[in-house]
Amino acid sequence: MGGAFYDEDELFERYRAAVHPGPSSANFVMEEPALLDAIGDVRGLRVLDLGCGDAAIGRRLLDAGCRAYLGIDASARMIDAARDALVGTPGEARREPIERFAAAVGSLDLVISRLALHYVEDLDAVLAACRDCLAPGGRLVFTVVHPVVTSHDARGSSDEPRASWVVDDYFAAGPRELDWLGGRVVWQHRTIEQYVLGMQRAGFRLTALSECAPRVERFAGDESELARRRRVPLFLLLAGDC
Repeated sequence: MGGAFYDEDELFERYRAAVHPGPSSANFVMEEPALLDAIGDVRGLRVLDLGCGDAAIGRRLLDAGCRAYLGIDASARMIDAARDALVGTPGEARREPIERFAAAVGSLDLVISRLALHYVEDLDAVLAACRDCLAPGGRLVFTVVHPVVTSHDARGSSDEPRASWVVDDYFAAGPRELDWLGGRVVWQHRTIEQYVLGMQRAGFRLTALSECAPRVERFAGDESELARRRRVPLFLLLAGDC
């Protein structure tokens, strides 16, 4: 699963190298700005981050005034990085699979998850756990790899930067094994409709759906990279409240 994948030294280092504040990072130019917009003001909020990775966003939210931050992740390497990022803050990081997460009813105000829930097989159970732990008016905001990508047919792929994706068996939900950062990973493919219905089954009212279009201001004038990122959606963001 996701935790074991990122605990491999070489894959962990490739991931850290791929996530950087520059125009060639899809996370930086597409996913991060959409997520921050959806999260909004966090002052005074109790925040849980499912699949927190290196908790870089945790440090950012604490600096922005959130009352408490807890990140959980199944990867030992990621949790070590998260604890380093949170040094000097009241934030915490705990090694734990997302599927085993539980918290007291009404004990949180905001649950976030960045590019982690497509590793989860039983998404309904996780979304229900999120709903249960949120106080009235609490919110869930998460991003996943876009279904166009999780349904990608990798036959004929090369190591060159992709400008297009071949989609296959889009409506067949379930696990897909593919190459990622030089390793083999299993992602759970779901359609956009299935993500939305999952949130509704858990009792959330959908408040945002974004395909994280590239933000021009983050490309530092790199028009060719901007044009490439405008061709295919890479991320899906959903938000809901209770």
